[in-house]
Amino acid sequence: MSYTEPGEGVDDAGDPSRPVTISYIAETAGVSVPTVSKVINGRSGVSAGTRARVEALLSEFGYRRANRRNLVELVFSRLEDLWGMEIIRGVEQVAREQRVGVVLTEFGPRPDAVASPIDATVARRPACVVTVAQLSQEQRDQLRAKEIPFVVFDPTVELPDGVPFVGATNWAGGRSAARHLIELGHRRIGMVAGPDHVLCCRARLDGYRAALEGAGLTPHPDLVIRTELTREHGRAAALTLLTGEHPPTAIFACNDLQALGVYQAAREVGARIPQDLSVVGFDDLPVAALVDPPLTTVHQPLAEMAVAATELALALGRGEAPARVGIELATTLTVRASTAPPSRDSGAVAPG
Repeated sequence: MSYTEPGEGVDDAGDPSRPVTISYIAETAGVSVPTVSKVINGRSGVSAGTRARVEALLSEFGYRRANRRNLVELVFSRLEDLWGMEIIRGVEQVAREQRVGVVLTEFGPRPDAVASPIDATVARRPACVVTVAQLSQEQRDQLRAKEIPFVVFDPTVELPDGVPFVGATNWAGGRSAARHLIELGHRRIGMVAGPDHVLCCRARLDGYRAALEGAGLTPHPDLVIRTELTREHGRAAALTLLTGEHPPTAIFACNDLQALGVYQAAREVGARIPQDLSVVGFDDLPVAALVDPPLTTVHQPLAEMAVAATELALALGRGEAPARVGIELATTLTVRASTAPPSRDSGAVAPG
């Protein structure tokens, strides 16, 4: 039997009024979409009678299988920092194990491009897509129309029910960062927060607030500055905090890049880390262990998240029905040398 594109039409034996897709074949046969996919791909787990019924319908309607390339497409809005490299490392690990290729795509604005990036992705016919870029409803519909499964990596906005994703426990991570500083004796704890419209940033800020409230502390609005997730914005926010009338004795940054900016600001105002200022980041990028002093940070398992997202996407591409389509991996606090109890002259309450 020969297969080509689904939904591209049928022969004279079919019904031209209805597009022939896997979903249509499944409905007509009275089976699930994964069952039809297993038959098309020659996989086990289908009874002989069901397989014969599906094969007969495939032949009757002239369904011809899409020529999927043995590729995982990894989509970024733009790829420009160490955070992205950790994700690539995880995707490539699974690709090597399962003997598939990897295509990197940027969906950022390209005014000179003739076609949109999603059109190019659809034309490549990857086996599946792992998207760090947040796809619009229209883009998700384009992938579904061509039966290209996708998984959203670390979603920044609320997703519709049923959209597969892999994320991390951002709220718990924010709480653990603030709790660590509270346990050291800090009471004026600033936060360089991320943009309020980014889901993970809101969760980290909420975790920080929950830790303070749990310790009987009132989060002070002047100690929280929302800004972009870059070193430069982290520096500017930290300078504002450190030059205020009542500067914090500790700062929790929403990511490690912001934390590097806090380091820079501390040097500029003559504050020593951790003697005068404790600093906590979020992500645990490789650079966190290399700065002076090494950065205490919340470990977000980016590579492991990428592994989980790729395995889920490939399973969906094989027509399997995973037990979960929404996965959250745990964050953990990595304590290094950038945090210590506040100095006696800081006005903070010492522990114990």
